[in-house]
Amino acid sequence: MSTLNASFEDAIRITPQGNNKYSAHLHPEWCIGTVPHGGYTTAVIYNLALTHFAYAHPTQYDTPASPISLQLSFLRRTAAGPATLEVEDVKIGARTSTIHIKLLQPSEKNPAQLSVNVVGYITVSPPSAEVGISAPTGWKPYPAPPPGSLPDGKIDLPTLARTGKDGAWIKQNPPFLDFRRAGAQIELYGPRKDETRQQPTGATTIDQWARFQPGGDKNGRWTDAAVVYLLDMFPMALEGFDTLSATAVAKAKGEEVPETKAKFWYPTVTLNIDMKKHLPKEGVEWLYSRIVTKVVRGGRTDLDVSVLDENGEVIALSTQVGLVVSASRNVGSRKLEKL
Repeated sequence: MSTLNASFEDAIRITPQGNNKYSAHLHPEWCIGTVPHGGYTTAVIYNLALTHFAYAHPTQYDTPASPISLQLSFLRRTAAGPATLEVEDVKIGARTSTIHIKLLQPSEKNPAQLSVNVVGYITVSPPSAEVGISAPTGWKPYPAPPPGSLPDGKIDLPTLARTGKDGAWIKQNPPFLDFRRAGAQIELYGPRKDETRQQPTGATTIDQWARFQPGGDKNGRWTDAAVVYLLDMFPMALEGFDTLSATAVAKAKGEEVPETKAKFWYPTVTLNIDMKKHLPKEGVEWLYSRIVTKVVRGGRTDLDVSVLDENGEVIALSTQVGLVVSASRNVGSRKLEKL
C-alpha cells in the first residue's frame, strides 16, 4: 500500500519491538510542509499508549485502558519516515497509570544517532474505573456559534453536507493545502465571512464543524484517536494567523501587506489534552470545534480548543503554546515530498 492510500489506522500504527520500545512510520500526507502535523503525531502517541498497555500490561485492567490526559513537548521538528518510541512506566495503578514517552528519529546533523524530538507524560484509565460524581455545569461556547437553519438555531448537518451550506454556515476551502497537507484529511465547514466571531475582549474565536475523511474516504468517522488530531487542526484559524503575521511584518518594515500570506509556520511547542468523553467505537460523522487565541506576542501564540459532539457534550479540551516562524524554518534543507 502506498503512503498516499494509507488509512488512518495504518498511519498511526505502532509495532512492538520489545523492552518497552516500539516503532512507527510517520506518513508524508499528514505533514505541514516537511514536518508531520502535531495533532497527527499526537494521535500516533495516543495509539502508542493503547498498544503499550495491551502489549506490556494486558491483565492490569478488566477493560482496555486509554489516555485521559496527554502532556507533550515538541523539542525538535519531526520528519516523515521511521520513528522509534520508548516508554517508561512511571506509575501503574488500580485506577490510573502514567507513562513517560519519547519519540526518536535520526538526527538531522548526525543521522547515525537518534534525536529525541517529542517527550511527554500520558495518563490512562480504563472506562470501568471512571466512576464518581458527574454533574452538569451548564457551560456552553460563548459567544454562541452562528445559527443554522433549524428552529432552535441548530445546524441541519445532513443539508450542510449535501449542499455545502445551512443557515450562516458554508463549506470552507482551507488555503495552502499544498503546504498544509494534513488539512486535506478533513471536510471543513465554518461561518460565512460576514459572521464575525470577535469577542468583546479582543480574543480571536474560530468555530468549525468537521467531518473526518482521511485519504479522501467519504465514510471516515471521528474516533478517540482522530479527536486528538482534530484538537490541533484549525486551518481557518491559521489563515487568521497568516493575516496577523503578514500585517505585523509589513507594518514593521513600512511596506504594504502582501496578498500571499502563507509565509509562516506555526509549530507546536507544548500540547496538553484532557479527554472528557469516549466516542462510540464505530465513531461519529460530525464534531464541532471552538478555537480561541488570546494573545500573539514575541512570536508566540496560545490556543484553547474545545471539541463537542452534535448533542453539545464536551469530548475533549486542549491548550497549547505555538510559535510563529518563517515557513523556511519548516523546510530548511529538506525537500517537499510529492505525493
